[in-house]
Amino acid sequence: MLKSKLGLIFFPAFDWMISPTHPERQERLLYTRDQLLEEGLFDLPQIIEYRPRLAEINDLQRAHIGVPSIARLITPAHLTSAGGCLAAADAVMSGEVKRAFALVRPPGHHAMRVVHGIRGFCTVNIEAVMVEYLRSVYGIKKIAVVDTDVHHGDGSQDIFYHDPDTLYISFHQDGRTLYPGTGFPDEAGSPAAWGTNINLPLLPGTGDEGLHRLYDGLIQHILDDFEPELIINSAGQDNHFSDPLASMAVTAQGYAKLADKLQADIAVLEGGYSVEAALPYVNTGIILAMADMDYSKVVEPDQSDLRQQDERCNKRVDQLIAETGELWRSRFSTRKELLAKCGNSWSRKKSIYYDEEGIREEQIETAHYCRQCSGYLTIRTAAAGTRFGDQSAFIVLLKRDTCSECRQTAYDEAQLEKRNGKWQYVLVQHIADGEIESL
Repeated sequence: MLKSKLGLIFFPAFDWMISPTHPERQERLLYTRDQLLEEGLFDLPQIIEYRPRLAEINDLQRAHIGVPSIARLITPAHLTSAGGCLAAADAVMSGEVKRAFALVRPPGHHAMRVVHGIRGFCTVNIEAVMVEYLRSVYGIKKIAVVDTDVHHGDGSQDIFYHDPDTLYISFHQDGRTLYPGTGFPDEAGSPAAWGTNINLPLLPGTGDEGLHRLYDGLIQHILDDFEPELIINSAGQDNHFSDPLASMAVTAQGYAKLADKLQADIAVLEGGYSVEAALPYVNTGIILAMADMDYSKVVEPDQSDLRQQDERCNKRVDQLIAETGELWRSRFSTRKELLAKCGNSWSRKKSIYYDEEGIREEQIETAHYCRQCSGYLTIRTAAAGTRFGDQSAFIVLLKRDTCSECRQTAYDEAQLEKRNGKWQYVLVQHIADGEIESL
């Protein structure tokens, strides 16, 4: 019997790099492709390779507002990386394949809604671009994004923070020990989406045992309860024991078994910087699992650096299962209480550092609530040290269902800010079609 068909999209981005010796480089994909060719996986009828395509600027602008514009902050490689994800989405939604895996770079999960430059190797959040594409083109509503990168996906969290129809689950090395220093359980979403942002910070040294204890004891139950129409795996692989940028202890088998349990519809490559010792084997295991093939013999040739997991790691996992499980179960009542307390709006201040470019951004984001629709967002952002100098913007975000009354109120607020003359840019983002108006 023919196994499930899996679509693969490769884009190593030969023409894009932060620097010649940077860990985020083309070899991350080239060693994996060599391994797949050596194993003969491309010759199997259940593996279909697709070419990436160029995403449009409007595809990016459903998820991002670039200052001064997203077009001035990216290269063609970013459009192709995002386009590879869209090609994966099309392959699955057309029914040509059951699942798809986009092995593309540059990566994306540290890119937030407002973009002033590169942070955490990321400028465009390729998963968020794909989520908004799936909604606009295919009408998908409820989507779960499970982020398996060792670093907290603070960009994905930022973009989905107000969206109760996107369940974002991130397990990662504790932010007190690793970039970007965020991703704690109390970062659970804004009042209208409380509980759909799930952060699971793990102790350094957590391995296969702790990871699967967490998945079986909590993540699977939350996914079953949420009942997403699609599951997307933000497939970072730097939890591997040999990764040079982190301190976890997951193996290729641990990743493959997780992919088998998760049964993601679409996976998108994120981090993972053990180019020769891990990525070829981790990716092979994930691909075999997603294609419903035997992955039991996928083992790294050298496990001499694999550390035994400390029992404290399981204790942390059990604590997360108990505490986050209660947060999830009480999410609707907590949401109601938070909305009653904040009234018609809720704000948060953010200080954001762009580590690749030394940009410092101060931001105030406000969610405006409405009984007739999902309301709208306003963002006040000021950034120092960008490639365009110091810059500031007032931004209005109109959602797909923002009612006519809220639209008028939002435009009136934007026009008032424009007349005040405080901002270099006053922008209006239309999520539905990816249009950005400059007032």
